[in-house]
Amino acid sequence: MRLVWKLLRQHISIAQLLGFFIASLFGVTIILLSFQFYRDVLPLFSGKEGLIKNEYMIISKRVSTLGGIIKRSNTFTSREINEIKEQSFVAEVGQFTPSLFKVTAGVGLQGGFGPRFSTDMFFESVPDAFIDVNLDEWNADEAANGVIPIIIPRNYLNLYNFGFAQSQNLPQLSEGLIGRIKLDIRLKGDDKEQYFKGKIVGFSSRLNTILVPQSFLRDANAEFAPGQKAEPSRLIVEVSNASDPSLAEFLASNGYEKENENPDSGKMTHLLKVITGILVGVGTLICLLALYILILSIFLLLQKNTTKLTNLLLIGYLPRQVALPYQLITICLNACIIVLSFVAVWLIRPLYLNLFSEIFPAFEPTSILPMLIIGIAMAVVISVINLLIINRRINKLTLASDSH
Repeated sequence: MRLVWKLLRQHISIAQLLGFFIASLFGVTIILLSFQFYRDVLPLFSGKEGLIKNEYMIISKRVSTLGGIIKRSNTFTSREINEIKEQSFVAEVGQFTPSLFKVTAGVGLQGGFGPRFSTDMFFESVPDAFIDVNLDEWNADEAANGVIPIIIPRNYLNLYNFGFAQSQNLPQLSEGLIGRIKLDIRLKGDDKEQYFKGKIVGFSSRLNTILVPQSFLRDANAEFAPGQKAEPSRLIVEVSNASDPSLAEFLASNGYEKENENPDSGKMTHLLKVITGILVGVGTLICLLALYILILSIFLLLQKNTTKLTNLLLIGYLPRQVALPYQLITICLNACIIVLSFVAVWLIRPLYLNLFSEIFPAFEPTSILPMLIIGIAMAVVISVINLLIINRRINKLTLASDSH
């Protein structure tokens, strides 16, 4: 066995091993860094506050003059909702559930400071998946303690600050200050009346309504308006491309209208998604080529030493004895490569994390544990592939030497 190692030391090219090591290190680092970068950047694109948000539109039936006079219902039937869901450009459909009882709200600052307002209002609810607000405080169980979590449109606050407050010489309110405002909520219906406290937990830029949790509104409708069915008059629809001509044609042919129409925004979002997809595809191709380099390098190393390996087999060495030094070298090199790749990712990662933190103050990096698991698994797979290549090559040389 010492002779095998001695012959290997005499014939193995340091430059070749170094080339294999550098190529492998570069390839593995690209793969691990790409994987970790994708995990870190994904929340910025796919979260509720992400750069690339899903496209949503709110649709309703067109209100005609005659329909208003004869009080024709403008609610959506189950058949119409199913028809919308079946369209190719529709991903998901959510229903606006209205309140069927009277709602009165009184508003004032804690401690009794500032003016007090009281007004009739309404509640609606939609499935949580369609809400563009952090839902940490969105808990319907709070209603059991007499507190209703409420989400209001952001433009309501803007209308108050830049319209009503200025014209009435009243103080303007920030979103942070709104959290200190208490709402005295009265629900009334079916000869029943109940009082709650209301807590504003967020501001929606997507939904122009006053939202409460869906489960709470369902139970409240059953209690204050028993026997009545809450038919949706509006739907929120997630679409793949808001600028799709077939979407506009479908809405027009069915007499539907959409709110907050912004075709330029839809086109820009679609273009950004296409560009992102191209970049992800190019990155995947680079990673596959890097992996191919890893396998090719060890094959070339064996090919260069074909004569030496054949001679060892001819003088009586077993195939496993000839293959063992190459296998050990491969395992050691792969172990060093994966460790140095981890170090490289650890050193490079803060460069873009700091940039993300400056642009998005709420940004939180993801765990590197999945990247470590992927790296170790990849090292094992690459080592096994390399060992199989070595064994296959040695076996071919064994058959060739036996034929001589």
